[in-house]
Amino acid sequence: MNAETLRERAREFLSKNDPSGMDRLDFLRARFDAGLAWVHFPEGLGGFGAARELQTVVEAELEAAGAPDNDPRRIGIGLGMAAPTILAFGTDEQKQRLLRPLWTGEEVWCQLFSEPGAGSDLAAAGTRAVREGDGWRVTGQKVWTSSAHTARWGILLARTDPDLPKHAGLSYFVLDMTDPGVEVRPLRQITGEAEFNEVFMTQAWVPDSNRLGEVGEGWRVAQTTLMNERIAIGGRPTPREGGMVGAVAGTWRANPDRRTPELHDRLVDLWVRAEALRLAGIRLRQQLAVGSPGPEGSAMKLTFARLAQELSGFEVELLAEDGLRYDDWTLRRPDLVDFNGREAGYRYLRAKGNSIEGGTSEVLRNIIAERVLGLPAEPRVDTKVPWKDLPR
Repeated sequence: MNAETLRERAREFLSKNDPSGMDRLDFLRARFDAGLAWVHFPEGLGGFGAARELQTVVEAELEAAGAPDNDPRRIGIGLGMAAPTILAFGTDEQKQRLLRPLWTGEEVWCQLFSEPGAGSDLAAAGTRAVREGDGWRVTGQKVWTSSAHTARWGILLARTDPDLPKHAGLSYFVLDMTDPGVEVRPLRQITGEAEFNEVFMTQAWVPDSNRLGEVGEGWRVAQTTLMNERIAIGGRPTPREGGMVGAVAGTWRANPDRRTPELHDRLVDLWVRAEALRLAGIRLRQQLAVGSPGPEGSAMKLTFARLAQELSGFEVELLAEDGLRYDDWTLRRPDLVDFNGREAGYRYLRAKGNSIEGGTSEVLRNIIAERVLGLPAEPRVDTKVPWKDLPR
């Protein structure tokens, strides 16, 4: 399917579904059913099996018609992490049940990977899933869970066989966040908000029909999620001077009295690096159109985190004492993260988390060294030891 055919499909759809006269959710559902949600997905699952880059053709037609979007920032975990994993490993029944409400935003998703006792070693996760009849009982704790307080579903990595080495004894599930055994507690951050959460599972029930991949295949399934997550964070499409660099550039233009030649040179350097990252993201998404995400996404996410922290630090320095002001420390549980809707102090504090979320910068450097540069792997003495015998 080429661009012109897709353009005609979009126009035909709009002729039968006027966004100005339809309920927003009805419009989004109809768009999914018409194959215009994500055109690279298969027919019947919101797409046409077309090239990924042709999505821009559809978006241009719908935007020109004033059509509503699916609020992608609010449902980013579902779109960027859960959906590609479900597509790769889900059964036909799982795809039919989960993908449509995920895309329309009717069902929000969260990611249940990190654990307080495992640090940055995801393979050391200790949340247990014990087989019981036609399902599993899950007990454990997850942490740094964005959107858990609004989520309907969670993608869950749990240990199903402690007698196997850590990478081999994991399985991957879809957890119903409304189950009585699931408790979500706010995790207040340095910003004052509770954007993240702790999630406690006590004998939570997961039917085996909610398992993605085979039992013991959880690590392989999780790699699909993680590679897509890093691209979703570090390689998301942005216009020139979009995101953090746009906010900082706006602060620069609004404060001519604070400029110095030294600050000017630093800003230009940051701006050029932000533009290089943006262009690299375009190239990476073009590569994705003909393949699957690989370790290159780790480099994007690593660079994004470092640049966001440098940009936000520059902005606070530029504003001097005004950059230290903070508007409100009230505990809030936001639906999404908005770097541009708050002041410089918020951006500075929130950016500190960029080097932790989506894979720590230290782990990403290891991935780049080993899988991109081909350097010798770090010595690892625990990869063949049964998980239950590892010191904790």
